[in-house]
Amino acid sequence: MNNANTCSGCGNSSKDPAQVTNNAPRDPLSEVLLRHSAAHIMAAAMLRLFPDAKIDIGPATETGFYYDFDLEHKLTPEDLVRLEAEMKVIINENQPFERLEVSREEAYRIFRERGQDYKLSRLADIPEGETVTIYRNGEFVDLCRGPHVRYSKQVKAVKLLSIAGAYYRGSEKNKQLQRIYGTAFESKEALEAYLNQMEEAKKRDHRKLGKELKLFHIDDAVGQGLILWAPKGAILRTELQKFILEELEKQGYVQVMTPHIGKLGLFRTSGHFPYYKDAQFMPIIDKEAFELLRNENVSCAELSNRLDKGEIDGFLLKPMNCPMHISLYQSEPHSYRDLPVRMAEFGTVYRWEQSGELNGMTRVRGFTQDDAHIFCTEDQLAKEIQGCLHIVNVIFDTLHMQDYRVRVSLRDPNSDKYVGRDELWKKAEAALREAAVKLGRPFSEAPGEAAFYGPKIDFIIKDAIGREWQLGTVQVDYNLPERFNLTYIGSDNAEHRPIMVHRAPFGSLERFTAVLIEHFAGNFPTWLSPEQVRLLPINDSLNDYADTLLKQLKTKGVRASVDGQSDKLGAKIRRAELEKVPYMLVVGQKEQESGEVSVRARANKALEGNTTLESFLEKLIVEIKERR
Repeated sequence: MNNANTCSGCGNSSKDPAQVTNNAPRDPLSEVLLRHSAAHIMAAAMLRLFPDAKIDIGPATETGFYYDFDLEHKLTPEDLVRLEAEMKVIINENQPFERLEVSREEAYRIFRERGQDYKLSRLADIPEGETVTIYRNGEFVDLCRGPHVRYSKQVKAVKLLSIAGAYYRGSEKNKQLQRIYGTAFESKEALEAYLNQMEEAKKRDHRKLGKELKLFHIDDAVGQGLILWAPKGAILRTELQKFILEELEKQGYVQVMTPHIGKLGLFRTSGHFPYYKDAQFMPIIDKEAFELLRNENVSCAELSNRLDKGEIDGFLLKPMNCPMHISLYQSEPHSYRDLPVRMAEFGTVYRWEQSGELNGMTRVRGFTQDDAHIFCTEDQLAKEIQGCLHIVNVIFDTLHMQDYRVRVSLRDPNSDKYVGRDELWKKAEAALREAAVKLGRPFSEAPGEAAFYGPKIDFIIKDAIGREWQLGTVQVDYNLPERFNLTYIGSDNAEHRPIMVHRAPFGSLERFTAVLIEHFAGNFPTWLSPEQVRLLPINDSLNDYADTLLKQLKTKGVRASVDGQSDKLGAKIRRAELEKVPYMLVVGQKEQESGEVSVRARANKALEGNTTLESFLEKLIVEIKERR
């Protein structure tokens, strides 16, 4: 429920769904109480230091809390130090947290007298008849459902982290407020561990490493949320695609390619428009319709209304690939002997994300899914789901991402978000539960997390520093085949409805690459590394010999280069290490005379000293072939 009584909007975390959490095993309820209470303490400290500040919402999040403020003074890092010090004063005062049920009129009076207009607006969100509660600690009063800790001294370890901008109610049309982020834990040791993890995360940040390693670029001139893959990033992406293609070929998938744009009516039928209209780019009107509307002097509002009603058609940057694959399935008749039909595509899709929600490669406006859709019979469904899960396991095993959990995302029967008949949802959910059991790993169920057309199994990976990311997904769908009236001819010579399985083991290449960058801290396995070997001649006279060795490496398909700059060897080694090249081959006069190379690995680890290029190549090719 989204109303002001859920702790001034406490239920509305701005968490990126890509990153689920980054905490160790813990008591979530205890941490929510601490962080919820710390948010109130921070707002109380803010009003002590800046009495004219207006306060909006202050929820707990997965890893901390934040509060939004409207004040003339532009907050600085120095202000965070002052605020944190004042918070400690309030904590030491051991203020009790008091829950008070008040009438709507009394709540209006309290916040109107305090000049807190944002609270009056949030109060108006609470449905008539619902109990209005406020919480008081010391002189501070907040509109809030709670709960909280009993006394402020129970908040033992707190840290303010950063300042950001946040539009009121998340709309760019509204005023931008100042948001302060912080975190709180039950002990100083737990807080210290989290802060250390945060420091490690900064070093691994894919935005930082992506720039340093020249993997990708985001340019305002092109558009925020639109990724430009640099040459080295393109190699990384291509290797991932080649890897998954090999697995798909083993399972009998066929590759297809579909346009980036499709008629609006296609997405009306699928349900993506209008169910997710706000998360999509604006439709594009075809030229004839545009001329007609211009001649009629139609307003923008009327144009939008006609599009919504389907009175005029247009085109849409595709938000999903499935309607296109459905069209391919419909393009020819199918018999039960043809099924399953397995279509795969590296299909680029587009979603409209607000600028404040964009985040490097993890939250973008255009991304490529390793998408596939399987059309199968009821009898084939269980086997097809297992095949999809096998691909996910192969990916995680190969990339050393074996610490993951499984979530079965189900429909919330009380929500109007979902389409289709109850009996079909029950069948789909039962099929996924059975598949999750066969995985042999613990799994949880999450009502309300299903796609609008079907339930899914989500894989949530824990990376090298303990953060969790939602990546691969497998979905069972009885509804789109009904919406598009898909059929096949059964053994009884009658028409039957196929079932669809949607699956994307990587999720999206952009997000998956971001997670890989951070998981490996840029030190990719040799088979994935954009540059696998760098030749380091110790002086300019050896450049020609290094070039000769380079040709031999490239002949064997090794991605290699020569550092021919006129630098000392130490500088060249340091450069290769910073660029995270797996192997360095040092070439000196002695090596040229003996026809050998001196092998070094990342982080200054000598391997076996001098060896022949042929011997090195033999071991390297095995390593690449085995994807190590």
